[in-house]
Amino acid sequence: MSHRLYKTQTRFLFHAHIKLKFSAFYGDELFDELFAVLEEADRLYNSYSPGSFISKINREAGAFADADNETVGILKQVKEISDIFNGEYDITIMPLIRLWGFYKDEGRTIPTIEEIEETKKLVNYKRIEIKENQVKIDKGQELITGSFIKAYAVDRMVDRMRQIGVQDAIINAGGSTIKTLTDEGHPFWQVLVKHPEKENEMFRLKLSGQCFSTSAQSKTFVEIDGRRYGHIISPKSGYPSENKQVGIVSDDCFTGDAVSTALFNLSGKEFLNKMECLSPQFNIEGFMIDGSDTVFYTEGFKKYIIG
Repeated sequence: MSHRLYKTQTRFLFHAHIKLKFSAFYGDELFDELFAVLEEADRLYNSYSPGSFISKINREAGAFADADNETVGILKQVKEISDIFNGEYDITIMPLIRLWGFYKDEGRTIPTIEEIEETKKLVNYKRIEIKENQVKIDKGQELITGSFIKAYAVDRMVDRMRQIGVQDAIINAGGSTIKTLTDEGHPFWQVLVKHPEKENEMFRLKLSGQCFSTSAQSKTFVEIDGRRYGHIISPKSGYPSENKQVGIVSDDCFTGDAVSTALFNLSGKEFLNKMECLSPQFNIEGFMIDGSDTVFYTEGFKKYIIG
């Protein structure tokens, strides 16, 4: 393997530090060009960006809102993933997230069963209506793009890198989305995976062009009556999952990120069964750490582990 020089730059986007590393053969102006791709995705398609198409759909809930082709394509892809997981993945989950106090500074209480059941009525991705370049959600519904937008933006960055001819690079988007690009001279990158709570090394992955995506409850949570509740909530039960982490190796980042969230509310056995069905279709492998700290691996995931 050749020893190459690399350039690295980190910028803050999507509420995360995005670290980009590529061959020193390229000039520094490439950083601006590539980060501009992420900035555009953030501005146009992030539900947290006030001027985005997604925010416009949320503001105009109850009526059709204008959107561009990309927004429509994203939402169609998201709905397909929701169909595959029978609604355990649902980007209309925001009312439940708000109910659990994730956007309150104080005064958080555990929601009552009645409050949860009433709020669950607003969570239904099937009520996202698409008519040509217009999108409508019901009044009271709200879309949240956090489960995929960063990964979607990285995929767009990778598309641009391939157009330019960049073949050897790594993108670390907040530690939860890590995309590798390789060539014959540098056939793989090592990716360190830590336990979500203990922060100790679990294993190192050997990736050759794949993306590693992970979802975990330990990074974003609310504390109510001395107990922590993670931000990944089951659309079916209305309660936060007690699992700790799901990690997925996939070809593209969008699929890995969305699937890591979609699988989070399953039991370990259900996770393995679902992955067995999905792996041939999406070329994905992965692991889960459940609430008792038991680790479940797909058989194919082990081939990425070093040592």
